[in-house]
Amino acid sequence: MRHRLVAPLIAAGLFAASCQQQAQAEGAVATPAAAVQAREPAGRKTAVFAGGCFWGIEAVFSHLNGVSSVVSGYHGGAKNTAIYDVVGNGRTGHAEAVRVTYDPARIRYDQLLRVFFAVGADPTQLNYQGPDHGTQYRNTLVPMNPEQARVAAAYLGQLKKSGLWKQPIVTTIEPYKAFYPAEAYHQDFAANNPDHGYIKRWDAPKVANLKRMFPDLYKASFTRN
Repeated sequence: MRHRLVAPLIAAGLFAASCQQQAQAEGAVATPAAAVQAREPAGRKTAVFAGGCFWGIEAVFSHLNGVSSVVSGYHGGAKNTAIYDVVGNGRTGHAEAVRVTYDPARIRYDQLLRVFFAVGADPTQLNYQGPDHGTQYRNTLVPMNPEQARVAAAYLGQLKKSGLWKQPIVTTIEPYKAFYPAEAYHQDFAANNPDHGYIKRWDAPKVANLKRMFPDLYKASFTRN
């Protein structure tokens, strides 16, 4: 049911498996400001994050000031397997991910990292997030340049020493390979489907936590592609 009938089930409001399972949102974590701040040159930059179902990660980043685009997609595998039906088998090497375009003069990469770990993804869950299990739901950072790689490594090290989580942090840093945008119906999914059961129970709380914890970074409007 999850694969070939994805689009029809969305239309029928019955989409319910894996990325779509009903679940209560996990709590947010008050992550610290980065000790090592990003110093990227002027001009728009892109970064890739993977942290479970891409609907919720897209929704979080789409409500940040300084972010001009958030695209849901696949990273880590081959082009010919960058298909939702296929990625769902967990054997393609792909992770459900988002590509974020932002202005470093308005929001720094280290601030994106802080938000990601505070309200987006649990760094202690290996190859799953909440109800979604498989390597396609792994938690990983994909730096797009040496500065992002430097800051990502430093922040992960900082979090591992923080004691904020009872379990070990298993988030990885992966080298960038290629990012393949997901199918059109996955883009802006939370904005287009606010009453969807998964969005209401899993992803809307993430956005609410973002608004509560990062009022200076939060924007009410959703950055649409």
